[in-house]
Amino acid sequence: MDDPDRRRRDRTFEAVAFDRCATEMPHGVPHGARDGRVPRVDDDPAWTIRETGTDPSRHRVTETLFTLGAGGFATRGSVEEDAPGSVPLVLAEGIYTGTGSGQHLLPGPQWTGLVLRPPPEEDLRVLDLRAGVLVREEIGHTCPVRTLRFACVSRPGVVAMRAEAGAGRLRAGPALRSPSEGQVTEGRLDGHTWSRATADHAGMAAVATQRTGRDGEVRTLERIVAYTADPARRPVPRDAVAALEAARELGFDRLLAEQRAAWAARWEAVDVRIPDDPQAQLAVRFALFHLWSVAGRGEELAVGARGLSGGGYAGHVFWDADVFVLPALASVHPAAARAMVVYRIRRLAAARARAAALGLSGARFPWESAATGEEVTPARGCLGGEPLAILTGRMEEHITADVAWAAAHYARWSGDGAFLAGPARPLVIETARYWASRCRVDGEGRAHIGEVIGPDEYHEAVTDNAFTNVMARWNLRQAADLVAPDCEEGRRWRALADRLVDGYDPTSGRYEQFAGYFRLEPLTMEGIAVPPVAADLLLGHERLAATQIIKQPDVLMLHHLVPEEAEEGSLEANLDFYGPRTAHGSSLSPAITACLLARAGRPEEALDLLRTALVLDLDDLTGTTATGLHMATFGGVWQALLTGFAGARVRGGILCVDPRLPASWGSLGVRFLCLGRRVRLDITPEAVDVRTDGALRVRLGAGDPREVIGSARLPLGR
Repeated sequence: MDDPDRRRRDRTFEAVAFDRCATEMPHGVPHGARDGRVPRVDDDPAWTIRETGTDPSRHRVTETLFTLGAGGFATRGSVEEDAPGSVPLVLAEGIYTGTGSGQHLLPGPQWTGLVLRPPPEEDLRVLDLRAGVLVREEIGHTCPVRTLRFACVSRPGVVAMRAEAGAGRLRAGPALRSPSEGQVTEGRLDGHTWSRATADHAGMAAVATQRTGRDGEVRTLERIVAYTADPARRPVPRDAVAALEAARELGFDRLLAEQRAAWAARWEAVDVRIPDDPQAQLAVRFALFHLWSVAGRGEELAVGARGLSGGGYAGHVFWDADVFVLPALASVHPAAARAMVVYRIRRLAAARARAAALGLSGARFPWESAATGEEVTPARGCLGGEPLAILTGRMEEHITADVAWAAAHYARWSGDGAFLAGPARPLVIETARYWASRCRVDGEGRAHIGEVIGPDEYHEAVTDNAFTNVMARWNLRQAADLVAPDCEEGRRWRALADRLVDGYDPTSGRYEQFAGYFRLEPLTMEGIAVPPVAADLLLGHERLAATQIIKQPDVLMLHHLVPEEAEEGSLEANLDFYGPRTAHGSSLSPAITACLLARAGRPEEALDLLRTALVLDLDDLTGTTATGLHMATFGGVWQALLTGFAGARVRGGILCVDPRLPASWGSLGVRFLCLGRRVRLDITPEAVDVRTDGALRVRLGAGDPREVIGSARLPLGR
């Protein structure tokens, strides 16, 4: 579990100042390095993040932050030599080993190892977001160790590295090193080294080539590797040879030029500009960089809570993927968002089997999913060193509606209505059937759902959790929209949806988080601790459950996901009530709360919480970044920028824009994908400039929609 109460580690988060690569050689070969030498990277502080120093407590965090991923493969940013406490790791999306709750991502052959004698005592490591490369340079040496590596965006599975050091200090060693688990085989193929890790029928294989050279007193090394993976059979190394040969023939310098061009195209389509807040701008770009990095190579995409950046949560797929990451990817990489829904669709049979085993109809999706779509949530864990039963796999049922919501959101944002009416239709209908069988109707005709856990998770086995009930209601109505108007089952779904209680009190404008919540001890975070903090560690599980302190904004999530289902005008009252009671003990919490505060016209408060989300991994606020990046936080950050501060939402095939900028931001620029168009919004307090690459219907605030072709300036009337 995330633990925000851990000591916050002091660090400087800043940009790097390497020598600028001012020009390019013909055919895109970077200038500034002789053939075989490590080229320089850009020094633009708006695009580069650096880490300097030898603090061992920071080492594994840095490895996580500097993960490079593309095409469904990712490599942690470990140093090249063997280092104490280092966790080098190569992972592939959807490649699991183990059974039941023990399922986890299978480590693959490692490709970045070098022999450096002596290793650098101190170095500067730089992640260049604009080019998608990681550079390392030794500090305080006349002939320093320097390395550059990247994962090819345009060549899925291909990675490359160049290294240099003084003669006698650098030795290549094996191009591939075996992982610590799985069945490992290796050999030679067509003059290349290959290695394969398998478990059951799944596996990952790599084929590598390397060459060494010398430039005066400097020894150089160049390594290119191609990976292949298969979730259903043992991969054949020969399947990667063609990709390796094509990359080798192109050569390292042109591979690098190709990489820079591919990333330039990405940033041209999707980006953020906050001229008055360069630190926030850089941190949002860091989030976008890693969101792009989880995009897979096939028709389906399983995004674990930590992506492919570490072993945290064993690579299991939670609601993080459906509700936090997918909505961000829908505007960044729509094909990846669609593939995430396909992952759920292809595991619908397992969800049906789960519902049937419970004596219920339809499909119930697992709280934690892996290869097969079966429930893989562990039964027990620890909290503060004490054993604890984990009930989320049994009770956190809102995931079933979340999955259906993700399918509908992708279809709405992308304009791909045929997907919802076609491949995704059984998913929405089967999840509605589950809720129809799960609800209990009392003698007064009201429908209830009991024994659940909401997103809050500090309160268990509750009845009529507002978020769960409202999401179930939305699910029933969405399914009814997908069947014929005269369908009897659809009419029953609508009637049941109308009967579901939601805990709304029209007098106060508040939703009761669950039945009996308002009778709990009215404790707030004031005087306990400054959020974000793990309140369960501070107060203990039983004590906390008797209070109104919550882990994350449970009721507020329904306003975020399905505002059309919430009572009009109720957001403000619920922000005021639940905000002071929220510990933000989940990494999912700050960004979405910031999004809602911005929507409610409170951008200054929103900015304060957004800043927490922006540095949650960069500053390791939870003390858990060493085990992997918090992908949901990145997804939440982009949602906060796009749907919160920029106020962009899609309704009925129309892009609705209602911006809310904090006073310190004189302007906000966002580029994104929406309804099949590339869109750019340049927002100031006076107007919104809209640019698109085709016709797009746009509504500003409460005004009438208008068609924008090319560009338009929409004055803000408030």
